[in-house]
Amino acid sequence: MSDLTIQTTTAGSLPRSPELVEATKALEVAEDGFTLVQTPEYRERAAQAVSDLVKKQVDAGITIVGDGEYGKAMTAAHDFGAWWSYSFQRTAGLALPSQDTPPPAPVRSTPGNIRLTSMTDRRDWVRFAEAYFDPTSGVLFGDPPFWPEAVGPLSYRGQDAIASDIASLRAGLDAHGLTDGFITSLAPGSAARIGNSFFPTEEEHIWAWADVMREEYKAITDAGLTVQLDDPSLAESWDQINPEPSVADYRAFLRTRIDAINHAIEGLPREQVRIHLCWGSWHGPHTTDLELRHIVDLVAEINAGVISFEAGNVRHEHEWKVWRDVELPEHTVLLPGVVSHATNVVEHPDLVADRIVRFAEIVGPERVIASTDCGLGGRIHPQIAWAKLESLGEGARRAAALLDG
Repeated sequence: MSDLTIQTTTAGSLPRSPELVEATKALEVAEDGFTLVQTPEYRERAAQAVSDLVKKQVDAGITIVGDGEYGKAMTAAHDFGAWWSYSFQRTAGLALPSQDTPPPAPVRSTPGNIRLTSMTDRRDWVRFAEAYFDPTSGVLFGDPPFWPEAVGPLSYRGQDAIASDIASLRAGLDAHGLTDGFITSLAPGSAARIGNSFFPTEEEHIWAWADVMREEYKAITDAGLTVQLDDPSLAESWDQINPEPSVADYRAFLRTRIDAINHAIEGLPREQVRIHLCWGSWHGPHTTDLELRHIVDLVAEINAGVISFEAGNVRHEHEWKVWRDVELPEHTVLLPGVVSHATNVVEHPDLVADRIVRFAEIVGPERVIASTDCGLGGRIHPQIAWAKLESLGEGARRAAALLDG
């Protein structure tokens, strides 16, 4: 029996219970058209669902549990992903644009004169248009949802909501004798991908979001929990830029986003901050994804103690080698995805162990937390998601035995 333990966790979203789904459907939408009015009864049900979820994670072998994003309720019209759309409900200064006009482009002028296009103009989606819009393909996408836009000064109004999220997870941890847990929160650059009809520049829009989201980050860390900043915009935006930019221009495009993150987390305990990057969790070819090597040094500049990234899906698994040449700050922990949301095939525990060992041999086993590529909720069937988490737990045990042998 190995004395070494490889910690395990998830990247955020987990399958919602049927009861919670039904409870969410019953919530009323506020006058703004996108905020759900959470009742005390709903929050009580959500808290119980989180407690049940904590136990399921522990039973699967997860050692650092999350709330599965259960508190991030969303309207059916904006069911693109609670990881992003929840922020609309917690931010003042937003409004839905007129239904008579198309939504504005999410990004204005940027360094290198880069412009993001609409979601359906992604280069991968254009290249594989027949597959993406064929109902038999399994990667079907329709028109993007109608998002709100910034129409005035932004401010955080989600104090009650984040307090409820924290209380639910803390109660679940206490009920099962745990101390470590995490809650996801949106990074400034990803938040600013909505439309903007107020701020003169894209930089001002991003920095406004940094000030807004800092309040949520601080509430989570003040409660003794870890905050995970979800920021797919760091890597995913590359595919949404037409024509394809130079790497140098794209790195300049990211500079504001990196600086805004560091501003937002300034003074927070570094060991309680994760940064999560990915290439978008949709099921598709991803042939136009940016290579990690082009931005990994910029990601390492973020003052987060933990870096979460995709390392289990077949488009990016080979990039584990990149980390051999990265100068990481002392004590920075790598949180690689070793089971993937991108396939219904459940990874064998020995494969999971092999993936973990690769990273442990680079930075040491004490600086590796094995995880999922992205959130599993809504991406694969719940039964498959839990089988993957069980494989993750068993794979971590086998990796520990190999490394301790």
